[in-house]
Amino acid sequence: MKVSEKIEELKQKEEKIREMGGEARVSKQHDKNKLSARERILFLFDEGTFREIDMFVKHRSTNFNMPQLEIPSDGVISGHGLVNGRPVFAYAQDFTSRGGSLGEKHAAKIVKVMDLAMKAGVPIVGMNDSGGARVEEGIDSLKGYGDIFFRNSRASGVIPQISVIMGPCAGGAVYSPAMTDFVFMVKKTAHMFITSPYVIKTVTGEDTTFEELGGAVVNNAKSGNAHFACESDEDAIENVKILLSYLPENNCDDAPVVPMGDDPQRLCPELDTIIPDNPKAAYDIRDVIHSVVDQGEFYEIHELFAQNAVIGLARLNNRTVGIIANQPLVLAGCLNIDSSDKIARFIRFCDAFNIPLITFVDVPGYLPGCDQEWSGVIRHGAKILWSYSEATVPKLTVTTRKSYGGAYIAMSSQHLGADMLFAWPSAQIAVMGAQGAVNIVTSYRKEIKEAADPKAKTEEKIKEYEDAFNTPYIAAERGYIDAVIQPSETRIRLIDALEALATKKESLPPKKHGNIPV
Repeated sequence: MKVSEKIEELKQKEEKIREMGGEARVSKQHDKNKLSARERILFLFDEGTFREIDMFVKHRSTNFNMPQLEIPSDGVISGHGLVNGRPVFAYAQDFTSRGGSLGEKHAAKIVKVMDLAMKAGVPIVGMNDSGGARVEEGIDSLKGYGDIFFRNSRASGVIPQISVIMGPCAGGAVYSPAMTDFVFMVKKTAHMFITSPYVIKTVTGEDTTFEELGGAVVNNAKSGNAHFACESDEDAIENVKILLSYLPENNCDDAPVVPMGDDPQRLCPELDTIIPDNPKAAYDIRDVIHSVVDQGEFYEIHELFAQNAVIGLARLNNRTVGIIANQPLVLAGCLNIDSSDKIARFIRFCDAFNIPLITFVDVPGYLPGCDQEWSGVIRHGAKILWSYSEATVPKLTVTTRKSYGGAYIAMSSQHLGADMLFAWPSAQIAVMGAQGAVNIVTSYRKEIKEAADPKAKTEEKIKEYEDAFNTPYIAAERGYIDAVIQPSETRIRLIDALEALATKKESLPPKKHGNIPV
């Protein structure tokens, strides 16, 4: 065969494989408002930069009728390219090719790009759309999942790992996304659960649907298994690109510096009036965040889950920062089990990837209640203390209003290693609120009991306590707060502090690893 004929043969083979499961199956994907695996890959990468790996890989199963079965690329497309000019490895499961089922070689292809991403020190993006383990290949499929999980663990904290659920993801397959840093799901087409509605009906008698059990909104809002609920495949991939733009390529690099065109000396006069005069009135902490960060751009993460806390990425003076804040609009900003998990995991992600942490505090305490106590608020709440204490990146704290009791300690206090702490004049830093204090302090209780007008005396003592203790100045006198600042100066002070701490070096005691409460 001539060289030209061999080249033509190569082109024909490639063209055949690029057809995936065939025109009819690809059309079926489109009818469900889903892109094909190849369309997803090409949409992720900068035009003309994707380089496919292992296109010609085939399964080698001899069970059932498998020897006669052709599965293009063994049901998964893998390779590397550039996303906004930066290298990324990725794979996309192809539902049109045997339902994207995972067999031995399918898994080996995923494992190869994960290994290459680790060697190169660049992010990995996995697009999941699979019917699950390939039953015909038996235990080889389970081995494949185990190989992937092992690498998810090894890569954690070394390179960013992003999962995008764009179709079914069930049974053992769900554990890989759960071990990655961020999970995107597409509304109405993505489902993620361990046991299907059919199994649940058989075992427990419960009636449910795929969407009710494991849809994008459920996994974002109820379980917290996913971080983003997207409107379409295209929307999910665009959001992956945005997220990647904030992140470094690996744990030894810094996040990219992106010129934002926002004056680092810009004042935020709107913040001087954002705190309501009524201490019980709510306000949206996101208004504070948008005011302070570059161009008001805040990329919120886990928006639908544990909404009493807000986390996300932004830039200050062109550099990526992680934002953590209590949200007074929901549960008065109290900490609870879910918000503790949400905050702690984000702290550890940012710390792993050299992203400074900025914490906005307005917290009246941990949420009281039997359900919280019985469900383990102690061990879940302790995760925040653990994670802030463990983090060695620059840590800045701004107390806007309430900061009471154990929650004061937990929300990046100086005692957990925060580097610089600022408080607004409206800050109330104390063991508890005035209402609770007057009911506990013995001398107050005695005076109220003996007063001719107990109600008036109570109000008098509440004001007395607030004037004496619910201020930022006692903490400032002790050196627990570095500066009481005008709210309008918050952006300037945070940027100046970040610049001063840009060369911060801090080491933890030598150890294999800690034992975080779970």
